[in-house]
Amino acid sequence: MTPSDHDRRDRPFTPSRRTLLRAMAALPASALVLGELPGLLGTAAAAAPPNGSATRYTIVPFLNSNDGTVNVYQSDDATDFRLLQSSAYTPPSNRIRDASVFKHTDGYYYITYTTHTWQDTSTTIGFARSANRVNWTFLYDYTVPITNLSRAWAPEWFVDSDGSVNVIVSCSTTNDEWIFTPYRLRATNSSLTAWSSPVALSGIGANHIDTFIVRVGSTYHAFPKNETTKYIEYATASSLGGPYTIRRTGDWAGWGGTREGPALVQLDNGGWRIFFDGYGDGSYYYSDSYDTFATWTAPKKLPGISGTARHFTVIKETVSGGPSLSTGVTRSIRSANFSTRYWQEQSSLLNLPVVSSSSTTAEKQASTFTMVPGLADSNGFSFRDAAGNYLRHWDFRARFDANDGSSVFAKDATYVARTGTASGSVRFESYNYPGYYLRHYNYQLRLDPSDGTDLFRQDSSFVPVTPL
Repeated sequence: MTPSDHDRRDRPFTPSRRTLLRAMAALPASALVLGELPGLLGTAAAAAPPNGSATRYTIVPFLNSNDGTVNVYQSDDATDFRLLQSSAYTPPSNRIRDASVFKHTDGYYYITYTTHTWQDTSTTIGFARSANRVNWTFLYDYTVPITNLSRAWAPEWFVDSDGSVNVIVSCSTTNDEWIFTPYRLRATNSSLTAWSSPVALSGIGANHIDTFIVRVGSTYHAFPKNETTKYIEYATASSLGGPYTIRRTGDWAGWGGTREGPALVQLDNGGWRIFFDGYGDGSYYYSDSYDTFATWTAPKKLPGISGTARHFTVIKETVSGGPSLSTGVTRSIRSANFSTRYWQEQSSLLNLPVVSSSSTTAEKQASTFTMVPGLADSNGFSFRDAAGNYLRHWDFRARFDANDGSSVFAKDATYVARTGTASGSVRFESYNYPGYYLRHYNYQLRLDPSDGTDLFRQDSSFVPVTPL
């Protein structure tokens, strides 16, 4: 078994995970330079948040049960989204669907959205803003100036490299109200109240909807849904307006059909995550890529909010208030919800036995580790035992091994600190398996995917303390 295959033996999505880790080993996170995403201007290469800071992802979806209001959810890992505010914004009239969110240079958060249900003629898109993501103020409904317009749907923010703010909106006309074409609107003032004439994106063509665009380097990457096949396609261009070349069609990424509303965000480890609405089965999914969109991991249901949230985009920020941990110091690591149990190395494996002042010197030493800057990302953390071996995951089990100098080992041995459930506690997310955490199960430390439950959050929360 090769190092790139070691975490696949007990998982049904083996081929995709093998592809993932092989791609990551060949391409470090620093090689993927983030261009401009909605709300992110001039963002540098991705990295774990600095000490004392946290990553924050925000979504503003409408509800499967109600398209008259939106909730606001936030997450520190782009996987486990928790409710920040229910019914945070209800427009004064009409509906709110397909809300896209970004943070403008004026410090406000803005959403733009579809104003009517799918059955109704809909010639406007709505706008609202918020200073805190909780309290929203209606701004206006904008009539998209296209002759014989029937429907203007799924407006998506895009901030270009020159700082221009754009909305990509899917529009159809009365002669065929179900054939959509993506159009670009560009804000002509900083208050986002005036817009250029709509111009169709060249090359994507009619019968495409929900077009979402990101820029990596000098290339624009578009992800439109083909309304005939119901597959999300992939296109590229050298300018925002096109011409785009559609490069992938059908089930090219393994996401399946009846998928819509794609939205992308770059993760802390440099990979890209796509979210999409699996409206055909009522679920919401995500999938990751580490080779600039060539291959993708098998889609997984988004825990917690799948089946509740509908069609959203994601804004990523670095904010203050994250875990603050020292490196170069020795620590014992106590369970947050089993306060007498500590990390302890036993025959190279990491377990969670009871350890106390009456424990032997050897037991205490086996429960003491040095926290160092992450081998794959210095903003992350790695753990070293007294023999100089590092804590890494293997077969999704936490264990200590000698550093072989490979990029795979460095990523296996790097963890991103996320805020835990109890005061002073921390959760350690895998660097190369976003959304997977060190957690105890049967008093063994494993690497498991977040399931969005309070119990999982508690089992994955630990408190670094003075060495035993």
